[in-house]
Amino acid sequence: MMHEPSIAAGYARALMELAVLKGASRALLAERAGIPLADLEDQDNRIAFKKYVALMRAGKEMCGDPALALHFGETYDISELSIVGLIGRACETLADAFAQLNRYSRLVAEVDLGTCDRLQLEHAREGLWIVDTRKNPNDFPEITESSFARMVCTSRRFGAKQFIKMVHVTHPEPSYRTEYARIFQIPVIFGSIRNALLTDESWLTVPTGASSRYVFGILSAHAEALLKKLENLDSTRSRVERMLIPILHTGDASVDTVARKLGLSRQTLFRRLKMEDSTFEKLLDELRQKMALHYLSGEKVSVNETAYLVGFSEPAAFSRAFKRWTGSSPRQFRTSPHGS
Repeated sequence: MMHEPSIAAGYARALMELAVLKGASRALLAERAGIPLADLEDQDNRIAFKKYVALMRAGKEMCGDPALALHFGETYDISELSIVGLIGRACETLADAFAQLNRYSRLVAEVDLGTCDRLQLEHAREGLWIVDTRKNPNDFPEITESSFARMVCTSRRFGAKQFIKMVHVTHPEPSYRTEYARIFQIPVIFGSIRNALLTDESWLTVPTGASSRYVFGILSAHAEALLKKLENLDSTRSRVERMLIPILHTGDASVDTVARKLGLSRQTLFRRLKMEDSTFEKLLDELRQKMALHYLSGEKVSVNETAYLVGFSEPAAFSRAFKRWTGSSPRQFRTSPHGS
């Protein structure tokens, strides 16, 4: 299980600043989003992505600006928000900067991508498409709005006002369509099959005007360290799961045992799981269910053996738990199509 998705604190800090400038209360924004203000002091710190979503939506409401995400992209360049933007500035061309953005995209925001890069280039007869491949984009269309507005406005700062020719977005047309027209100044297609920008092939060779191999090397080293740190992050839940799996069958899968193995007090473990909207009891129950389904979906483990492997001393207790989980008995599950 991966750790909770996060975003660079620089994004949350700048978004909060913009909302405050538009009339929102800083203290109330922080409270509504569940973000301690101290967590925003270091731009490289990580903020839970769900808290960033809450911040965006609280900001839109509190400053009465439904187009806040568009205005966020219009106002702030990525170099002001993340080390990834600074690396892009140190590249020779926009194509180089694009490659670095993909390389370090997790440092910007962790979004559901599968195994591909977030931004992909697609060569077509009409030009070059920059396609945002993140999954379920309409769950939070604000990230499409801010990202695309930032890309278009950044391209203008390089002196290419008509560099991007068209914008496609998957979300429906909003009430603030006029802001799209003002900011993008090019055709915007709503309800499209993908989120994409149409640009010209010459985009690949546009110089950034501020390349520096020395600066690039220093920033890249720092970014690599941040990326490694991010990759090593893990949720308390997943640590507890890994600790529980090999001891489920021993009957000693208790909170005290796990806390001791993790080097934590019982109270600290409870508190950390609560921060992840979980409890030890809920986690243990869900893990037992997952492991039971795994064992019974094969053909080599009996119902009684499965009960033992997931930590039940009595098959009857396991059968009651399994029926609560699935609505059927373990033996009914074994003989059903999804159990074989």
